[in-house]
Amino acid sequence: MKDPTVGFISLGCPKALVDSERILTTLRTDGYQVVANYDRADLVVVNTCGFIDAAVEESLDSIGEAIAENGKVIVTGCLGSREDEIRAKYPQVLSVTGAHAYDQVVAAVHDHLPIEANPYNNLVPPQGVKLTPSHYAYLKISEGCNHRCTFCIIPSMRGDLVSRPIDDVLVEAEKLVAAGVKELLVVSQDTSAYGVDIKYRESTWRGQVWKAQFYDLARALGELGVWVRMHYVYPYPHVDNIVPLMAEGKVLPYLDIPFQHASPRILKLMKRPAAAENNLERIQAWRNICPDIVIRSTFIVGFPGETEAEFELLLEFLTAAQLDRVGCFTYSPVKGAVANTLADPVSEVVKEDRLARFMAHQAKISTAKMKNRIGTIEQVLVDEVVAEGAVARSRFDAPEIDGQVFIDGATHLNVGDWVKVEIEDADEHDLWGKLI
Repeated sequence: MKDPTVGFISLGCPKALVDSERILTTLRTDGYQVVANYDRADLVVVNTCGFIDAAVEESLDSIGEAIAENGKVIVTGCLGSREDEIRAKYPQVLSVTGAHAYDQVVAAVHDHLPIEANPYNNLVPPQGVKLTPSHYAYLKISEGCNHRCTFCIIPSMRGDLVSRPIDDVLVEAEKLVAAGVKELLVVSQDTSAYGVDIKYRESTWRGQVWKAQFYDLARALGELGVWVRMHYVYPYPHVDNIVPLMAEGKVLPYLDIPFQHASPRILKLMKRPAAAENNLERIQAWRNICPDIVIRSTFIVGFPGETEAEFELLLEFLTAAQLDRVGCFTYSPVKGAVANTLADPVSEVVKEDRLARFMAHQAKISTAKMKNRIGTIEQVLVDEVVAEGAVARSRFDAPEIDGQVFIDGATHLNVGDWVKVEIEDADEHDLWGKLI
């Protein structure tokens, strides 16, 4: 008798990817086989995203495709909080659950695709099932968020902040490193708020007491001897404390901080910190402590009420801040977002114009900063080996969202190798180097 098979579609952000990994690990432990196509699957799980309208549309399309191609579909993830909407379009779905509803998803699979216990099937590696390449992994430290940014509906889908005990996080990190992971990407909805909900509870790891707080987490992960990259860092004052760890090489000199805007009025309407001047001062202070630090950020243009003068202020902030990696989005009126009720919505034409101007402005900054890296010696991590050579990343580049380092002719390298290169050329996003 063949083992029951499950197909899996994972959409959305790295946090959702970690949710998918956890569900798949449990299913594999229970004896289900995971397959990569509809024809071989007895049932399909779709882990959805519902953050912006485009993501909702992609999720609904994916559910529809799975129903058409397979017929037996279980839906979970952020869009699952809108069950009525899903069932109105696809009444035949077997089950709908919300974000991080691991046990309910597994129970639904068991209900609709029963399995007989077989201890010989339960051969799952200690680090669990991972959907990333073997040399890097996302390490999720908490669920939910305590903020109520007016453009965001994440708390309504994922709830308030729920932090994992620090020993639980560190044991998982150890298992990942033991399995060959070279880079840990720390993710959550609000990484720098880690532990506030559990009052920075203390735990013991490797014979030492650690607090469930951002600084202790960074310091402990820094003992594992791999790259540690911090994502989704809200700019609280205590973030300053980990910059010396970056200067010491304990964690990567990389901060992913979504500033969102520079206008105090717009930031107040967004319910974000409204002190762009302080942010500029802090950025300079971070660079004084750790000159190599790279700062990634994201911004929203066309937020309701944004004036031309406020947009120009944002461009001035980019010039002054000289950020290294920048993403930008036009405001999207996500269903349920408080900002949708604000006065003076910006037209789509103006939004797109401002997005184009923003990206052109930042492109000049990015190109100049990348050119400054020509002639430097950098350690890189190989992500892929192709016919032309190796494709790698430096300490300053996160997978999927940042640039790459191309090493022509280095076909003898292996995925996951750390090597040193001399940077010979650069464009707005990527670098080219030679092995040394």
